[in-house]
Amino acid sequence: MPALRIRYQTIEFDQVDIHVRTLRDKQQYLDRDNAAQKLNISSASWPLFGVVWSSSRILAELLCDYDIGGKRILEVGCGIGLSSLLLNQRQANITATDHHPEAEHFLSENVKLNQGRAIPFVRTGWAEKKSSLGRFDLIIGSDLLYEQDHVELLSGFINRHAAEHCEVIIVDPGRGLHPRFSHKMTGLGFEHNKSKPRQRQELEPPFRGVILHYNR
Repeated sequence: MPALRIRYQTIEFDQVDIHVRTLRDKQQYLDRDNAAQKLNISSASWPLFGVVWSSSRILAELLCDYDIGGKRILEVGCGIGLSSLLLNQRQANITATDHHPEAEHFLSENVKLNQGRAIPFVRTGWAEKKSSLGRFDLIIGSDLLYEQDHVELLSGFINRHAAEHCEVIIVDPGRGLHPRFSHKMTGLGFEHNKSKPRQRQELEPPFRGVILHYNR
């Protein structure tokens, strides 16, 4: 079985540089012990967790100076975990989750690259209703709404893990499902608004999505 080809890069923000070990490209695939297959993760979608997407860079930039004081924070579908790594550098109380069997290993290696504290990680799917995660004051994520059923699954997962008063920030690249998702979130008692992010010159092509902000 061929080894994965890996890429190292540094992503610069205003006050901090984050070093990341990622897959070299979206052609990489290595399903050890058929772990991903057992989770119904196809070979085509397997590498998606392991690259840095524009949405994740937008989210991390937003969190560079976001008020995190005293908040318990959850990153949903963290993938390579860029926002979790940045928040960890800010000494935030951050927990990361993802469904992919390789996400925890990559996150751990990237924590070491950045000489940070260990980030608590839980591998879980959004349909899981017996998670020990608990509840959070701030829930974040990027590029999460791929399929029609993600609207129901993600909103339910967030609702189960949202504190009584909770902020939710999701950066969506514009796949077309966020209006339905926002309607579902308002039904769960969240107020919401959306905005356009500040464009980063290094993002190619230019980011066409939105920042979704929910508050309860």
